[in-house]
Amino acid sequence: MRSCPRFCRLLIVALAVLLLAACSTEPRVVAVRRFSPYGTPTSRVTERPGYYRVVAGDTLYSIAFRNQMDYRELARINGIGPPYTIYPGQELRLHGAPAALAQTAPGRAPGPAPITSPPAAAIPAVVAAPGAAVAAVAAPVSSSVTPANTVAASASAPARAHTAVISGGPTRSIDGIVWRWPVHGPVLAGFEADEPGRQGLDIGGRMGQPVYAAASGVVVYSGSGLVGYGELIIIKHSDSYLSAYGHNSVRLVKEGENVVAGQEIAEMGNSGAPRVELHFEIRKDGKPLNPMDFLPKR
Repeated sequence: MRSCPRFCRLLIVALAVLLLAACSTEPRVVAVRRFSPYGTPTSRVTERPGYYRVVAGDTLYSIAFRNQMDYRELARINGIGPPYTIYPGQELRLHGAPAALAQTAPGRAPGPAPITSPPAAAIPAVVAAPGAAVAAVAAPVSSSVTPANTVAASASAPARAHTAVISGGPTRSIDGIVWRWPVHGPVLAGFEADEPGRQGLDIGGRMGQPVYAAASGVVVYSGSGLVGYGELIIIKHSDSYLSAYGHNSVRLVKEGENVVAGQEIAEMGNSGAPRVELHFEIRKDGKPLNPMDFLPKR
């Protein structure tokens, strides 16, 4: 019977351990990422329906792309004018009447550095010399692009003073924009207007294969913040037209750079995809269109 006190003490300790374990298994409130074919960045702040909360690396163009909106409409709804400055943590409306033009909310306290989207710069007309197989052009970087928009080091190649541009090959002119194929390879999956994630072309190839700009324009997004697209580049060709290049292994251009048709902008990969491929989209006023209606016949 002398062992009873010792046994009781052990029993009390065991009960205390079980009680602590039970407390540690109480349910906790955690952020849950909702599935979206256009991608939703991870956030610990619950988003209200019809709103989007800006995170570092976003641009107005990428947010509009994610929600199948015209970037101009998104800017009008939120009263944002050029150069389309937005802030991490800022909540943007996705629907509603246009707001009064203002870059920041009244009485906004100092916060994180602003994110300035690349300006709607004029697209230079660059014509390759007749018969030239490869040209070299410098890609100027807009001074209005902030460090928050720079290409992630893990997905960037060393900076290049000049980028190779291929000339020749079939082209097709639509609405004043001259289009060419962005990569050499077979079409693995075609455009499906009503099927999220298939609103473009999946083009096959090999790891590291060059990816080219399908038309001249300015880079308005270069990053990996859109879930489902991997390492993504978006190029603005006019006020209405954008093209997108997803699943790259390496991005070779930064936001604000002017590029010309046929310029190498990335290397093919399988980021965000189960196979090596390029996911290529063309959008007009925010709406996905079938790239086959723009690309030349092979």
